Amino acid sequence: MHLEFKRLSDINISDIIAVNTNSLVLRHMPLSGDNPEESDWMEWVEGKEKQWEEYGYGPWAFIIDDKFAGWGGLQYENGDADLGLVLHPDFWGTGIIIYEEIIKRAFGEMGFESITILLPPTRTRVKGILRLGFQLDGEVEINGEKFIRYRLFAPNEVLS
Repeated sequence: MHLEFKRLSDINISDIIAVNTNSLVLRHMPLSGDNPEESDWMEWVEGKEKQWEEYGYGPWAFIIDDKFAGWGGLQYENGDADLGLVLHPDFWGTGIIIYEEIIKRAFGEMGFESITILLPPTRTRVKGILRLGFQLDGEVEINGEKFIRYRLFAPNEVLS
């Protein structure tokens, strides 16, 4: 498997729409909205790209074997670098490999002391993130939707 991280602006908008509107993906994305137009998705990409300008980090597009698999990475969320990972169901088995690369970048070259992950209450299977070292860190509300926040602190030895 060959994994690349690219900018979302380098991806065909129809590919982004296909991932973000997939019914299996939408089950866990309460902020997705109702059938946005293509122009709304283009504005969404612009907003994600703007995070790179404002904070020096933002979400990436994940390319696996030359195919757009999904998007995610670190996004600014109320002072925290929040980890997001949205994959097309065809690529759900690759999440841990992508996660490991994000973590290496977050605690290595980016130097974060901690990162968070926000999960909607519908995500009841959390043993996996707890095994990765995330700790329960409260609840937050975003646009009227409740999320459970988990935090992962940088390891004592930075990953290389």
